[in-house]
Amino acid sequence: MQGPPPRTALITGAAAGIGAAFARALAREGWRLVLVDRNSEGLQALAASLDTETATVTADLTTEAGIEAVADHCRGGLDLLVNNAGFGHPTEFLDTPIEAEIAMTRLHVEAVLRLTVDALPAMIERGRGGVINTGSVLGFFPSSTYSASKAWVINFTQSAAVKARPRGVDVMVLCPGFTRTEFHDTAAMNMTAVPDFLWLDADTLVAAALRDWRKRKAISIPGWQNKTIAVLSRLLPMRLILRIHARGAERPMAVREAAPRP
Repeated sequence: MQGPPPRTALITGAAAGIGAAFARALAREGWRLVLVDRNSEGLQALAASLDTETATVTADLTTEAGIEAVADHCRGGLDLLVNNAGFGHPTEFLDTPIEAEIAMTRLHVEAVLRLTVDALPAMIERGRGGVINTGSVLGFFPSSTYSASKAWVINFTQSAAVKARPRGVDVMVLCPGFTRTEFHDTAAMNMTAVPDFLWLDADTLVAAALRDWRKRKAISIPGWQNKTIAVLSRLLPMRLILRIHARGAERPMAVREAAPRP
């Protein structure tokens, strides 16, 4: 007898970092993968390294054409959608071109919203499936436009989880902290001041995230380091949080973004 067909997962921001770690983890379990990134060369290299059926989609999710190209795959019926694409800026928002801020917001907010909404109906109709959206522990703090966009991801995903769970579909937000990926180098962020004990590697992070998703959690915060940061966001007075942020903003190359590259 033939077994059930392989499950299909679509991963955005898959060419490197956390997205590539999701691809490696799911490939080991035999998932069929649809890998999405604007880095075509990186996508092809990753696909060639995986021992599973893969398709690649080169798309820029800061554009309408890019979102629509991926939305078509989401509407076709997925078992898992991982909304992971994203980027940050090395400068404060007053020093960042507004076009760059709008592109980041479109990627972190509009693309996540539209792809989630496109993927959920088929999952709900079948009574199974799931969505994992990459947020950030920085989303618990008022720090930047990056943190504001990730705060939206956290809020939206938890709301979607409440609506989808009774219908058999599990929606979860992953909130990483400092993760060893290409994110900070790509954004020209100086991270030398961050102590080693605060960092996680991407594969460890993703393994914990998948465990939490299978436990039907609405939020995953892997690592004691990141859990501590999340707790502090609730316990520290807002006046103190804003003062700490203001001091960090005075240093031109300070550590300003705590989230890994999705």
